[in-house]
Amino acid sequence: MSAYPATRLRRLRRTPGLRGLVRETHLHLDDFVMPLFVAPEPLPNPELPGLARHSLETLVPEVEELVRLGVGSVILFGIPEEKDEEATGAWEDDGIVQRALRELRPRFPELVLLTDVCLCEYTSHGHCGVVRDGEVANDESLDLLVRTAVSHVEAGADVVAPSDMMDGRVGAIREALPETPILAYSAKYASAFYGPFREAADSAPAFGDRRGYQMDPANVREALRECELDLAEGADAVMVKPALPYLDVIRAVRDRFDAPVGAYNVSGEYAMVKAAAAAGHLEERAAALESLAAIKRAGADLVISYWTKELAGWL
Repeated sequence: MSAYPATRLRRLRRTPGLRGLVRETHLHLDDFVMPLFVAPEPLPNPELPGLARHSLETLVPEVEELVRLGVGSVILFGIPEEKDEEATGAWEDDGIVQRALRELRPRFPELVLLTDVCLCEYTSHGHCGVVRDGEVANDESLDLLVRTAVSHVEAGADVVAPSDMMDGRVGAIREALPETPILAYSAKYASAFYGPFREAADSAPAFGDRRGYQMDPANVREALRECELDLAEGADAVMVKPALPYLDVIRAVRDRFDAPVGAYNVSGEYAMVKAAAAAGHLEERAAALESLAAIKRAGADLVISYWTKELAGWL
């Protein structure tokens, strides 16, 4: 390799056109998924608009706007009117997500409808599975997760995304749904960055925490084992959550596996940039685009992000 002065890497940075010509990582709207919260009543969130709750009545115009902007995929989270210890609202035929799917499916046939498959929004205790004697019962929870996933597909979901982190849930869902794509939250960490989501989804645990089933933030080899097991059980794609504090995990998963890799750009990441921008410390659009490019550069094929709607306008 020639050295300076013959080698001058700045030559290809001189103009926007040159920089674009040799850019290694590109943001395409097709790679992004917009999270949507549906509840009995709408609840706007002026500070964090991506985390607003929609009623069935406000959900349809919101999705119409997303489709008009070019967004091709959404993932639905439900907040039921009532909760109980068995999370019955998660799989009921007239559950909030099931009703939302039936509203959206005929209106937007080309839209990819993903659903979050978990019990935390539907349990009175806020944990991701059935609780017995103060502990989350893994194997007993699997049947409820399967029933939830099946009910989503019957209502019109294209993809189910189990996020509960119970062992064996991908295999159980795959047995019940042999033809349905599964996007597994394979490396979901017990993170401090979920706060705004838990408020929006009303899913904070009533006691204890989720460290007994979500991953230890210090571990990366364990994340690879989780991904390997989920793929062996029939997952079509795996996901790392959160994204920005775990770029090394995304890269490790990308290097190890050929399957599609997803990343969840979580509520805390979104809220931090929004708060910093509101305080005048940085420019939101530039910081968001840089963050999303970093997630893609680390190896994510698809990104779930609350910036998806704004990204559609920026792109």
